[in-house]
Amino acid sequence: MDLTTTRLHPALEPTELAGVPLANRFAVAPMSRVSATADGVPTPEMADYYAAFASGGFGLVITEGTYPDSSYSQGYVDQPGLSTPEQVDGWRRVTRRVHEAGRPIIAQLMHAGALSQGNPHRADSVAPSAMRPIGEMLTEYGGSGRWPVPRELSVAEIEDVVEGFADAAVRAYDAGFDGVEIHGANGYLLDQFLTVYTNQRTDSYGGPVANRIRLTAEVSRAVVGATPPDFVVGVRLSQTKVNDLDYRWPGGVHDAEIIFETLAGTGIGYLHIASEGRNWLDTARLQGGQTITGLARRISGLPVIANGGMHHPDQADRVLTDGHADLLSVGRGALANPDLPRRLADGMDLDRFDHGMLEPMATLANAIKWQTERS
Repeated sequence: MDLTTTRLHPALEPTELAGVPLANRFAVAPMSRVSATADGVPTPEMADYYAAFASGGFGLVITEGTYPDSSYSQGYVDQPGLSTPEQVDGWRRVTRRVHEAGRPIIAQLMHAGALSQGNPHRADSVAPSAMRPIGEMLTEYGGSGRWPVPRELSVAEIEDVVEGFADAAVRAYDAGFDGVEIHGANGYLLDQFLTVYTNQRTDSYGGPVANRIRLTAEVSRAVVGATPPDFVVGVRLSQTKVNDLDYRWPGGVHDAEIIFETLAGTGIGYLHIASEGRNWLDTARLQGGQTITGLARRISGLPVIANGGMHHPDQADRVLTDGHADLLSVGRGALANPDLPRRLADGMDLDRFDHGMLEPMATLANAIKWQTERS
């Protein structure tokens, strides 16, 4: 049965996120496009890119990972930042365009940690422990070869990381964003603290899961405390990583409950669970049959965004109708269909994602070239 022709798809129903009204339940997922200037300033092309999703009907736009400080946080060459006045001015052009299209926009704040493969500010990288990341650098974002061995952060430097996130959140507010999303997923710094094999510390940031989630909680609390009450603060989590698609939290439901309860106590407004795979309804299952997002909703009491193949209408319907999540974030399906909500509302077919639009790198220039060649 074609659900889109028999009733309003639940993803098209209006809702709110931490007090911010949303026209529907579709959000643009964070996707690195490495298309800022060498100094991390967002470009006019980036403003066009984000505005297209807003004009296309997405209820919420979440930006690509944006580095919060000018020391160790940058992960990629030409990644945008939120650490300088010039970067704030660049983002202000982006937020203005998205708001003109009637949609809210949230900045994702990301510290790459050991997965830094292009940081002009520092020659080395940092992490919870001096453990070389598995796998190789990401060619889509300009990397090649193995990651170097990072240096272990001191407690004083960890405090600097927390302050860096909080300061960047204030700059995001000044740039016109409606909120920030703290990137605690996909193998980057905060997730490196949470992950057993990248965190070998013996202090209060290592060992049991309650210690390993501590830094993410401290960052969350600091960001909430530094920004106005109506400024949305969320956290993105994942079990998988960009360099390890098989990893799962070793304690399963037990670990998940501690993670979700801890973060809910920091005052954040939502949780965003990154992709568990295209066949989400199977791959997101935990012991006992519950999904990771359903458990997050129950334990935290917060709205939860699910991610992973949510451009499929039937799956998106079930995820919302069966109570697995409150919102859906769409990545590559949005790249292929920046007007996806409008297409779904009109019963139109969706275009298939073509990886060619990200080759040889995931830049906006390459995507524009790919589109031009097919016009």
